[in-house]
Amino acid sequence: MNSTSAREAVLRDVLERWKAAVDAHEPERVAALFTEDAIFQGLHPYSVGRRGVAEYYGAQPLGMTAGYRILETRRLADDLVLGYLAVDFSFTDRPTLGVNLGVLVRRVGDAWYLGHYQVSRPD
Repeated sequence: MNSTSAREAVLRDVLERWKAAVDAHEPERVAALFTEDAIFQGLHPYSVGRRGVAEYYGAQPLGMTAGYRILETRRLADDLVLGYLAVDFSFTDRPTLGVNLGVLVRRVGDAWYLGHYQVSRPD
């Protein structure tokens, strides 16, 4: 998994499921994509674990959708891939919010999960 395309494939697998769950406003489905001990930092105070992720996305407005672009990837270990992304959250009633997103995906068994998620504003 040393190639960029292999690392991006791992990230896309997780991120496409994340995007589908965010777009469908299914916070429990979003949370299931995270490890049990995931560190999650959206634009509000951070949380640890799936419950905080579900609460965060449950509070997001209906109709919010996410679009992302992978900017950088690194393989940190056989079971860890780091991703740096540009994400646009679109809303039905306000302008799109563009953010930077750093993620760490970790293989647990045969599946990959988000173990760390940190949003920052680009300004």
